[in-house]
Amino acid sequence: MDWSALIEFDKQLLLWFNGSDSLFLDGMAKTLTTASTWIPLYLGLLYLVIKNNDNVQKILLIVAAAGLCVFLAGSLNDLLIKPWVCRWRPSRDPEIAMLVDTVNGYRGGDYGFFSSHAANTFSIAIFFALLVRSRVLSIALVLWSLTNCWTRMYLGVHFPGDILCGLLWGSIVGTGIWYLHQCIRQRLTSSVSYISTQYTSTGYQLADVNVVICILVMTLIYAILKSCLYIYA
Repeated sequence: MDWSALIEFDKQLLLWFNGSDSLFLDGMAKTLTTASTWIPLYLGLLYLVIKNNDNVQKILLIVAAAGLCVFLAGSLNDLLIKPWVCRWRPSRDPEIAMLVDTVNGYRGGDYGFFSSHAANTFSIAIFFALLVRSRVLSIALVLWSLTNCWTRMYLGVHFPGDILCGLLWGSIVGTGIWYLHQCIRQRLTSSVSYISTQYTSTGYQLADVNVVICILVMTLIYAILKSCLYIYA
């Protein structure tokens, strides 16, 4: 395999995704890539877990599993992989940094392989998709993760290859942690399969799932409104 050609293609593809002449899109990317924007979503998922699990052990197990997803998918990457691989972010790469559009001078740290945003969000999306078993929630969380991935390329802080590897690692972590959760959960209680129009197959109320979906929609509306204000800032 010609790695130099693949790396060059990765750089050219990044320039296609990166930046625009739209202040609105600049504001959207900056808002959606900010971790604090998604705090309501995390609280919504916590609400979903608390409302649909009948004891503290089950709740703490899920919270610990989600935390382990974040640690293995993102934190470990920041601590070990990025310093070891030492691949420049596009915004720091001496070969193309001058061609990369940035927003308000935001360039991120020195190294970007692989994307912790992609790995973190996709591990959470996969874990909760397997846990809750709601098609609507699964699609919404995957789109949420992919939206975060788009912001990283738009802002010029990750190559598409960084994103792809982050998604791959995130899917492995999310699936693996779900299996670990299931093994431990079976020791706490017997599994029950729900057949109802009001519950998912794993016992989560659809009305509570809809709360999480509404939070996602409202967060998107917030991002749109903030991006409109960004134009006149």
